[in-house]
This record gives sequence, C-alpha cells and structure tokens, in this order.
Amino acid sequence: MRRMMWKVMALGAGFALLTTTAAAQPQCNDRKQILDLLAKKYQEAPVASGVTNNGGLVEVLTNAKGGTWTIIVTTPQGVSCLVAAGEGWRAMEQIAADPEA
Repeated sequence: MRRMMWKVMALGAGFALLTTTAAAQPQCNDRKQILDLLAKKYQEAPVASGVTNNGGLVEVLTNAKGGTWTIIVTTPQGVSCLVAAGEGWRAMEQIAADPEA
C-alpha cells in the first residue's frame, strides 16, 4: 500500500509541476504554518509521505471525509510549498506489478 501511495504522490506531483504556468508563483511558507492552515481551513492532515532524491519531503494531506487533498513539498531547509490541491481523493489498493511486463 505504501509503495502505491508513493507512486500516486510522485505522479500527482509530477503532473502538477508540468501543468503550472510560468506566471504562477508557488505558495510557500514554514511547514508548521502550512500544516496549521490546511488543518484549520480544510481539516486536512498528512496521510502519506516520502523523501525525494534531493532530500525534500513530499506529503499528501487529506481530510477524513475524503473531500479535499493537498500535496506539499518541504525542502531540506524547511520551506514548504503547495504543489497541488483538489477534491475527491481516494486511497487505492495496491496491485502487484507484472514482472513480465
């Protein structure tokens, strides 16, 4: 399950980065402030995380009802940026990869 969540997070983060326009400015702040804001405004809490190759922390936050979700990336220096957000998050059951594929 963790491996699948990581893949979903990576794909989501990658897609979000590809779809951002050059004019769009990332929303960044101290990690604690972002987590507090997301908890207060959307009742979101971290449900999955992973470490990037450069030492950053990728986190998926959702609310208990599954209504909203947010992906944030925190740099090794402690700066967190919102990467993507939306509605209708649902966890998926991991399906074993076919080693012959």
